[in-house]
Amino acid sequence: MTSTPNPSTPAPHIAGHLLVQCLIEQGVTHAFGVPGESYLAVLDGFHLYREHIQFVVNRQEGGAAFMAEAHGKLTGRPGVCFVTRGPGATNACIGVHTAFQDSTPMVLLIGDVASDQRDREAFQEMDYRVMFGPSALGMAKRVERIDDAARIPEYIARAFATAMNGRPGPVVLVLPEDMLTQALKVNPATGALPAPLARVEPSDAWSDPGALRTLREMLMQAQRPFVIAGGSGWTPQSAQALQRFAESWRLPVGNAFRFQDTFDNHHPLYAGDVGIGINPALAKRIGESDLVIAIGPRLGEMTTGGYTLLQAPRSKQTLVHIHSSAEELNRVYQADLAIHASMRAAARSLEVLAAPKDVVWEAWAQACNADYVANLQASPIKDLPADTERGLVDMHSVIASVQKHLPADAVLTNGAGNFASWLHRFYRYSGLAKGFKTQLAPTNGAMGYGVPAGIAAAITSKASPTAAGQGRVVFTIAGDGDFLMNGQELATAVQHGAKTIILLLNNGMYGTIRMHQEREYPQRVAGAGTALHNPDFAALARAYGYAGVRIQRTADFEAELLAALARPQGTLIEVMLEPELISTRVSLAGITRAALKR
Repeated sequence: MTSTPNPSTPAPHIAGHLLVQCLIEQGVTHAFGVPGESYLAVLDGFHLYREHIQFVVNRQEGGAAFMAEAHGKLTGRPGVCFVTRGPGATNACIGVHTAFQDSTPMVLLIGDVASDQRDREAFQEMDYRVMFGPSALGMAKRVERIDDAARIPEYIARAFATAMNGRPGPVVLVLPEDMLTQALKVNPATGALPAPLARVEPSDAWSDPGALRTLREMLMQAQRPFVIAGGSGWTPQSAQALQRFAESWRLPVGNAFRFQDTFDNHHPLYAGDVGIGINPALAKRIGESDLVIAIGPRLGEMTTGGYTLLQAPRSKQTLVHIHSSAEELNRVYQADLAIHASMRAAARSLEVLAAPKDVVWEAWAQACNADYVANLQASPIKDLPADTERGLVDMHSVIASVQKHLPADAVLTNGAGNFASWLHRFYRYSGLAKGFKTQLAPTNGAMGYGVPAGIAAAITSKASPTAAGQGRVVFTIAGDGDFLMNGQELATAVQHGAKTIILLLNNGMYGTIRMHQEREYPQRVAGAGTALHNPDFAALARAYGYAGVRIQRTADFEAELLAALARPQGTLIEVMLEPELISTRVSLAGITRAALKR
């Protein structure tokens, strides 16, 4: 039985009001967006139901879409984003693409031109089915237009079901402006207005018992098995079941690219992250493995090292691929065993898979973990120029301070760029098995993600405080180029009382592209587009209402981090980073020198 959110709240009388009530019925507490005249009726619905749902007003639709995507990652339910037609929808594309490639549940709602103006290239008109069109390499799982106000409950429920089921992803709903202002008609049969439908929950695809028996036989024959866990759809309960499966069989586990919180990084069976900048020892282990069990990830380019760790379409390792989407199985890799199952169902099945008393690979598993632990130690950066002022900022020590002082349930966010490699290599995520999702990062490599994702995490956790009555600590690492893509969302954070701590690494360039330039076109970077003239980031943060500090020495970081944790508002800590420190393993000069020798 459904009801209005509060008996004292008036029943919706126009379609825009009903749409907001349907979102509330689906459990939505926050919607992110930039207001537009094409959906004023919905904004009026947010006013009407303001005690039950919050509209978070953003400064740019790209930031809003990133916030909705991050909310979806954090909660496991669709993040909701509202934008207006044309420019608003195109700005939001980056968040939709992120949700698609990261398999994150999300619903984008676009206010559109009125129905009587359609197909005339009216003001800001676009064809959203073409723009977001569902395909194997598209941006959305489904694109629909709601023309009949009475069917809003049906479309909203279907959008949520589509976003969550199978391989999760984004759904786009187009809302004609005149439809949203339609007065709701009474059903002549019942005398009732259209009612929101009950909350939609994700469904489980269950693994075939015969396939599980085959998997057990494969394990019994293996000498060097390896598990790669990741992808979306994990809950704390399924992550705990995965851990019990690994412990029962003593299996080494690596986490897929930017899903480093799937398996506890402190666990003695953890082998490291399988992604960009992979530990060479881990890459060697995967190459030597005779059985790879991929649970959840798509096995995309980043996790497979450009399809080399596992060669497509048939890997030399025996491959078991478990995924929530039947369409994903055998699409790139022809697995020796493909199992269609949600992560909840798969993990529950695997944890009860009977293991033998002893396994022949126990020493192998211990060695995989030893490789990971060794990789946590700082190694000398190769080929640093003699005149480089070393010791000003030691990023290994900076991340060690972050590890020391952040609570285990802290949320860490980042966008795309070499700056993230310090976090990926040296930070140990507690993992979902501890009860919290702790990593928000874009597997599609979108710059500008970290700042809005962190703000969304702070807003979301503020609405669900911890036992201490506080929201979770949110820590973002950003580069200078990365920050400037969505740094304006600090205004959103201040307006909505969201506190984040931002570590901004300023090396005066688009570092990742500069690195690739030196590899491919060494010493030919003048005027080539990677140098940046930056503002005073600390002063800019203060202008928005954050605390802002700049440091140039490692010894100053810990005190500033502790001060940031203690103060009530957000903080930006700008670190002036030597440009030569382009990665955790090799200097920019070293990359140039190697390229010139080719």
